[in-house]
Amino acid sequence: MDDPVDKPLVTVAVPSYNQGRYLNAALESIFAQNVPVEVYVADGGSTDESIEVIRRWETQLAGWRSCKDMGQSSAINEAIAKGNAPFVCWLNSDDWLLPGALKNLVEALQLNPAAPMVYGRVWNYAESTGKTRPVLVRPFSEWWMAQFCIVSQPGALIRRTAWNAVGGVDESLHMTMDYDLWWRLYKILGPLQFVDSFVATNREHDATKTSTRRKEHYREAMGVVRRHYGRLPLKWWIAQPYSVWYRSMMKH
Repeated sequence: MDDPVDKPLVTVAVPSYNQGRYLNAALESIFAQNVPVEVYVADGGSTDESIEVIRRWETQLAGWRSCKDMGQSSAINEAIAKGNAPFVCWLNSDDWLLPGALKNLVEALQLNPAAPMVYGRVWNYAESTGKTRPVLVRPFSEWWMAQFCIVSQPGALIRRTAWNAVGGVDESLHMTMDYDLWWRLYKILGPLQFVDSFVATNREHDATKTSTRRKEHYREAMGVVRRHYGRLPLKWWIAQPYSVWYRSMMKH
């Protein structure tokens, strides 16, 4: 009979596609956590060095595959469904966890049995400049959630029971599946719990979907807010065109 101490506490899904140059750092950060994890890499058929990196970690992975798939959201749902741990999360292959992150988040969930999910603070690392700044993350409130996505995805940990109750991420969304998930967890199961410590780093680079598909990202986000909040705050009408213009200017 397995020792319960050795049973995985967290299922970590790692969706990836042609991110081999970052994937090793992401996996290294997961396996450096001081809680037992089961990690599934869902690779979308990469043609770069990703497979070589995955094979390097193969003996520690709970599973992996590399083939064309239905996109990031589908890959996340698929990978998490393969696991059995009581807490779940996903880490995009270009982000990384900070030391002790999962232990901190697991303990917060154990101390707050009514919370469907906990989330901590996250750094944003700009690859072009090497500069780091904090992502906009703040204690949960519906009003703030309607203004901004105040939960940064790499810093989130969810109860499997909560994940199953809301059906995982919406596979029709390709940019804001996380924002939509936070809303559904809150609306169906109650407020999300904030942990006031840094737990992860989000890597900002030119190939991210947020950078390359900014208009689509805003369109999806605005749809998420309308659907869950019932109306669209003025902030979105002002910020959307400015942000798209500013990012386009920064590329020149």
